[in-house]
Amino acid sequence: QMRRSLEVWKMGTVNYLEALKLQEKLASDRKALKITDTLLSLQHPPTYTVGKRETVHNLLIPDSELKAIGAELHYTQRGGDITFHGPHQAILYPIVSLRDIGLGARKYVEKLELTMIELASMYGVKAQVGRRCETGVWVDDRKIGAIGVRISSGITSHGLAFNMDPDLNYFKHIVPCGIADKDVTSLKKEADVELPAEEVIQEKLIACFVKIFGYSNVILKDKSKL
Repeated sequence: QMRRSLEVWKMGTVNYLEALKLQEKLASDRKALKITDTLLSLQHPPTYTVGKRETVHNLLIPDSELKAIGAELHYTQRGGDITFHGPHQAILYPIVSLRDIGLGARKYVEKLELTMIELASMYGVKAQVGRRCETGVWVDDRKIGAIGVRISSGITSHGLAFNMDPDLNYFKHIVPCGIADKDVTSLKKEADVELPAEEVIQEKLIACFVKIFGYSNVILKDKSKL
């Protein structure tokens, strides 16, 4: 078994567009073999993002009202529908070479789902994958984790967002992931145990990712001071 390395950047809270630019740069560096597989772990200020299908009709409030609720709207090149990112949500953006880890797109997404299912189970919450066409991770029919990935020349970007304890009211202004009759939930709402600090939960999410994707060598970088 080859020793596979992953560099993990712990970034704190990062503006969405900054994170987007960084992912583009890292993806092109990864493609050029300048860097090893890299994982960004962060949170965003309140942001709605639309995938490449541009399903902006699933945003239920006029653009002009976004400012009033303190949110931004951004268009991206990832798959998936409209989603919300905000404080108290654990986000992972893997910049990895699927060829190097021998995974196809479907298998890759399944492992991202497993990463969140594993994390939820650590706090006694039984999460599972959705039905056909429902990506992400669910507790019964409430969504606790979202996935939207981009794969270009075999290199991944974007990734997953797991709801630790975000303000769920933000989700009322969209049709989350284009599925109208489903609720959104959080670890805080579903867990019967006292949750540790969010930083600890984010650490655990990284650990689940490392385990499920089989990395043997992890290099941690604290980039939150950048």
